[in-house]
Amino acid sequence: MSERDDMPSNWGRWGDDDELGTLNLITDEVRERAGREVRTGRSVSLAVPIRPAPIVGGPFPPRTAEESPVQQIMAFTGSPALAHADIMVVTNHHVLSTHLDALGHMPQNGQVYPGRPAAEAVTMGGVVHGSTTAFAAGIVTRGVLLDFGADGPVPADHRITSADLDAAAERFGVRVESGDALVARFGWVETRYRGNPMPGMTIDAARWMHDRGVSLYAGDLSDSYPMTPGAPPAMHGVALPRMGMPLVDAVDADELAAVCAELGRYSFMFVAAPPRIHGLTGVPVNPIAIF
Repeated sequence: MSERDDMPSNWGRWGDDDELGTLNLITDEVRERAGREVRTGRSVSLAVPIRPAPIVGGPFPPRTAEESPVQQIMAFTGSPALAHADIMVVTNHHVLSTHLDALGHMPQNGQVYPGRPAAEAVTMGGVVHGSTTAFAAGIVTRGVLLDFGADGPVPADHRITSADLDAAAERFGVRVESGDALVARFGWVETRYRGNPMPGMTIDAARWMHDRGVSLYAGDLSDSYPMTPGAPPAMHGVALPRMGMPLVDAVDADELAAVCAELGRYSFMFVAAPPRIHGLTGVPVNPIAIF
C-alpha cells in the first residue's frame, strides 16, 4: 500500500452525495455535551478584527497579505442622507480574515470530497457540491484548545505530530472526543504569513484527528511551510478534501488561551454561525468559545 493509499479518508463513509463531511460527527448528543461546558457564560471570540479599505483606494482584489480582505463602497440615500449604507467586496480566503473553508475549496487529483469531479462540483456560476450550503444550520459543538505556543511561539521548523497532540492533551488535561472541534494555537497570530518557514500539522497529526473523530479544525496556523516535497499539505490537502473536515483558517486564539489558563480548563462550547450564503468555497466567520 502506498503512502497516498494509507492517508486518512472519509470518502464513501456517509454516502457519495455527502456534503457535511466530519460535521456528521456532531450529533445531538455531542451538542448536549457541549452545552454542559457552559458554566459561567463567559465568551471569547476567535476572529481576527478586520478594518475595511475604501474600494476607491484599490487594488481589487487585494494583491498582498498586508491589504484588507474587505473593501467597502459607501452608499448614501438622499441629500442630505436619510440613511447610510455600504457594499462590501470580500476576499473569502484572505490570510488576514478568519474564514471557514467549505469542502469544495481544495481539490485533490481533480476531485473534491467525497470523490466528485472538481469540474462538476465547482463551476463559473458557483459551487454546486461541497459549498458553504453545508454550514446553513451553523456549527455548535464542544471545543478543545491545544496550546502548543503556551511557552512561546512554536519554532518555525517544527512539525506537529501525533506525539505532540497526545502530549498537549495530557498537559492541559483534556480528552479529544468524537465530534469535538479542535482549536490549535501556535502563537503565530502576529507573525504568520510573513514568509517561510512556518510550523504546522503533519499528515500523522491529521490521522490522529481522524482516529479521534475531530469534526472541525481551527488554528492560527494549519499547514507547515515549506511543504514536504511530493506530499500534500496535511490540512488543506488531506483533512479538507479527503477527510471532509471543514477548516477555520486564520483564527486568533491568544485571548482564548489566556482565559483557558485563567479558568484552568481547556474545553468549552464552540459556536460558529457564518452568514447563510450558499454556493461559496468559503465564508468569513466569527467563532465563539463559551465557558
